[in-house]
Amino acid sequence: MVTTHNFGFPRIGAKRELKFALESYWKGQSSRDDLKVFGAQLRQRHWQNQSHLDLVPVGDFAFYDQVLDMSFTLGNLPERVHGYSGDQLDNYFRVARGRSAATAGGSDVAAGEMTKWFDTNYHYIVPEFTAATEFKLDASRLLEQLAEATAQGVNTKPVIIGPVTYLWLGKAKDDSSKLALLERLLPAYAELLEKLAVQGAEWVQIDEPVLVTELDADWQHAFNFAYHHLKSSRVKLLLATYFGTLQENLHLACNLPVAGLHLDAINARDEIQPLLNLLPSHKVLSLGVINGRNIWKTDLNATLDWLEPFAARLGERLWIAPSCSLLHVPVDLASEQKLDVEIKSWLAYALQKLDELKTLATALNNGRAAVATELAANQTAIAARRTSPRVTNPAVRAAIANINPALGQRKGPYPVRARKQAALLNLPLYPTTTIGSFPQTAEIRQARSQLKAGELNEAGYKAAMRAEIERSVREQEALGLDVLVHGEAERNDMVEYFGEQLDGYAFSQFGWVQSYGSRCVKPPILFGDISRPKAMTVDWIKYAQSLTSKPMKGMLTGPVTILNWSFVRDDQPRSVSCYQLALAIREEVQDLEKAGIRVIQIDEAALREGLPLRKFQWKQYLDWAVESFRITANGVADETQIHTHMCYSEFNDIIASIADMDADVITIETSRSDMELLDVFDDFKYPNEIGPGVYDIHSPNIPTQEHIVRLMKKAAERIPAERLWVNPDCGLKTRQWTEVIPALQNMVAAAKTLRGAA
Repeated sequence: MVTTHNFGFPRIGAKRELKFALESYWKGQSSRDDLKVFGAQLRQRHWQNQSHLDLVPVGDFAFYDQVLDMSFTLGNLPERVHGYSGDQLDNYFRVARGRSAATAGGSDVAAGEMTKWFDTNYHYIVPEFTAATEFKLDASRLLEQLAEATAQGVNTKPVIIGPVTYLWLGKAKDDSSKLALLERLLPAYAELLEKLAVQGAEWVQIDEPVLVTELDADWQHAFNFAYHHLKSSRVKLLLATYFGTLQENLHLACNLPVAGLHLDAINARDEIQPLLNLLPSHKVLSLGVINGRNIWKTDLNATLDWLEPFAARLGERLWIAPSCSLLHVPVDLASEQKLDVEIKSWLAYALQKLDELKTLATALNNGRAAVATELAANQTAIAARRTSPRVTNPAVRAAIANINPALGQRKGPYPVRARKQAALLNLPLYPTTTIGSFPQTAEIRQARSQLKAGELNEAGYKAAMRAEIERSVREQEALGLDVLVHGEAERNDMVEYFGEQLDGYAFSQFGWVQSYGSRCVKPPILFGDISRPKAMTVDWIKYAQSLTSKPMKGMLTGPVTILNWSFVRDDQPRSVSCYQLALAIREEVQDLEKAGIRVIQIDEAALREGLPLRKFQWKQYLDWAVESFRITANGVADETQIHTHMCYSEFNDIIASIADMDADVITIETSRSDMELLDVFDDFKYPNEIGPGVYDIHSPNIPTQEHIVRLMKKAAERIPAERLWVNPDCGLKTRQWTEVIPALQNMVAAAKTLRGAA
C-alpha cells in the first residue's frame, strides 16, 4: 500500500486568522495566553484537515517563521536578546520584529535579518553565528505540539530543518566558518531525535533542501559527517529535498544513512529512475507528485501514467506527497464564492491538493476504477482549461513576436541622462524619498470594504482615496522630503492592484499566502495572455502631482515582480508571460511621462527571487528578466528619471545584471544587514545612483538620526556621495503614522546633517 503524507500546512488559516491574532497580541489587545490558546486551536483544525493522510506533519506551525523556530529549538539566540525578561515568546518576537507585545518589558532591539526562502516569496529570519556560538536544545515547542497531535489521534510525523541546511541558511557575524560549528551542533540534533523517540515518534521528516543547490566538497562532506553522526537515532529519518533537482548530489543523497528520501517529482521527475538505480532496497522513496507551489489542478491521469510503474516496482516503499510544504498556497478553494466559475474549476488550493493526493493513492492501491468518477471530473477540467479561448490572445502573441532590441535601449547613456535629470529636478545632495506606500489606515480599509459591500459608490471611494493621497502629500511636504510619492492609498497590494486591471488575470477573495510573520499576500492568478485595456495609475499620480510643486514619483510594479508574485501559468515558459507583462507596463510608463511625471519608479523587488537554484541556469533567467525590465522602462526621454527597488535578498552575486537594468536610481534593503549588502561595491563600481535603505520598515522600531547618519557614512565609503539617496528599505504600508512620522523626521534630519558634513 502506498503511504500518503504532507510536508507542511498553511499556518495562517483560511481567512488569515493567525495574522489577526498576532497583531492583536502585538498591540497589547490580547494576552500571551490568548495567543497560545489560539495557536493550539488552529493547529488542531489543521491536523483535522489532514487526518485522512497516513502521516501528518507536526512542528510545521510557527507563530512567525519555521527557521526562527529552529533557532530557538537549538538555543541559538542572538546575544542582543539575552537577559530579557518575559517568557520565550517575548524573545522570539524580539528577534523576529525588534520587539514583543506592546505590554512586554525590555527595550527594542535590532530585528533579525530577513531574506527569501530559496526561490520563493516567503521570508525567513536568518540564523546568526559567531565563532563562540553554542547550541543548547530546547525541544519544548516541538514536544508540546507532538503531545497535542497524539492526544487528538493524529498519526504524526515531526518536521525539523536539517543541520546542514540550518547552517547554510545562516550568516556568520564574524570571520568564522559556519561549517566549523557542525560538530558543535550535531549533539543538539541527536538529543532532539532521542526526545522525539521517547515521546513515540517513529518517523521524523528532516528537511535538507540545500541538496538541490550546488555544493562544494566541504558542504557535501558535511552531509556525510552529519548523518553518520545521527544514524544511531531510534527514529526513522525521512530526508526531504524540494524546489529542484539533486543532479551531482543525487549519489550523495541516496547513500546517506537515513530510512527514506523525498524527491520533488514536479521539478525532478527525470531523476526518479536514476535515483531508483542507486537507492538501497531497504529505503523508502517519497515522491512529490502534487505541485506545492502553484494552484492549478494536477492532471491526475497523466500523473498516474508515469507513477504506476514506480508503484509496481516499489510497493510499500513508495510514499507520495506534495512536492514541498503547502505553506506556499492558499488553504481552501471552497471559500471562493466570487471567483470566475470556469477558472475556479481549473484550480486546487491546499485542501484540494490533499484530496488529489488521496485520489492518486486510492488509484495506486485499488486501481483507477475505484476513483473513476474523480478521475473523469479531473480530466474534464484539465481539457477545458487547455482548450479555453480565454487563454490565448492573438494580438498579444503578435506583439511578442515583434519585440526587438531597440525597445530596451534608452536614448542616451547614463552620464548624459544624469545631467539632464539634475537640471530638471534640481535636487540637493543626499536627496530623500520613500519607496512608495504610506500606512493603510483604518479609514482606507473601511472605504475599500464599503466599496466591495456596495455601501460606497465609485465617486465616494475616489473622494476618500484622494483625501488620503492629499494627507500623504501634505505630510511629506511638512517633513521636507525631496521627491514625493502619492502613498498608494488606492492599492490593495503592489501586484494584485495591477493584475486586477490587466486582461489575463483572475482574482480570489481568500487566496492568501504568508510572506513573513503576519504579512500575507493574495497573488493574482495569471491564466491567459496579458494586455492592458486602459491606464492604471495615471489619474491618481496626476492628482498627487497637482497638489505639490515637488517632483512626484509615478509608482509601478515591474514585470518580473508581477510574474514572480503571481500564481503563474504552467502551460507556457515564464519568459513569455514576463514579456507580455513588460509590454503592458511599458504602455503605463509612457502614459505617465505624457502626463508630465518626470520620476517613475518600477519596483523589481522579486528579481533575485526568480533565480534558478542552480547557477548554470542563472544567465538564461537574467537575460529575459533584465530585458523585460528594460522593455518596460526604456521608452522614455533622457529627462525622465527611472527608479527601481529591490528588497530582502542578497544581490552581490547578480550586481552586474542589476547594473545592466540601467535604472537611473536603484533603492535596496540594507539596514537589517547593517550595510553588509554594500560590500559588493568594494570591487564593483556601480555606475548609476543608489539609495541604500536606512529605515527597517518591517520592525516597529524607529531609527535614530545618528543611526541613519552612521549607515549613510558607511555607504559613502563605497559610493560617491553625489550618487547616494536616503530612503527607507521598503514601502510603509504596514506601519502606523505614529511610527512613520518620527522615523522620516529622523531620516530627513540625517540627510541635512550629511549635506552639512559634505
